[in-house]
Amino acid sequence: MNVVWLGLITVSVVFAIFTGNLEPFTKAIFDGAKQAVEISLFLLGIVSIWMGITRILEDSGLIYRIAHLFKPLISRLFRGIPDDHPAVSAITLNVLANVFGLGNAATPLGIKAMQELDTLNEEKGTITFEMMIFTVINTASVQLIPFSLIGILASFHAKNPTAIVLPVMIATIIHASSAVAVLFAFRRVLK
Repeated sequence: MNVVWLGLITVSVVFAIFTGNLEPFTKAIFDGAKQAVEISLFLLGIVSIWMGITRILEDSGLIYRIAHLFKPLISRLFRGIPDDHPAVSAITLNVLANVFGLGNAATPLGIKAMQELDTLNEEKGTITFEMMIFTVINTASVQLIPFSLIGILASFHAKNPTAIVLPVMIATIIHASSAVAVLFAFRRVLK
């Protein structure tokens, strides 16, 4: 991948020199770097807020009530997880972060969920079906309100940054449902 980036940069510099656009090219590089830092700080703020909310939910015990609401769905999908196992809460937090479009905040929660799922794994070093389901659901990332994307669009002064809510919701629900259906179909075929 480094070779690809080096090639793209080299071609861009050579093209800018030969077309006489070296000054606008240089300005674009610095503007892009500035925007990258601003977006990174913005996303860092979102992740920090969500991680704080997550800590409050955990410390107050509210996460267990929220997990209880999701319990029928999680129990149906993750049949190999005991009802009172910490993996249920970890999966719930990850799903909630994804539902609210906070994919960056969902990453550490997903790692925790996988660690909790691994405690149930009798054959260390292999992946269980529950881990596969979680990976598929986490990757599909059903989003009802994509806060991160709305925030990025708003930071770029989009006229209607919330216009993407319905299309994102529909696309991610179809994507997640299809992915889970394919996983269960493969499980039946391979048994």
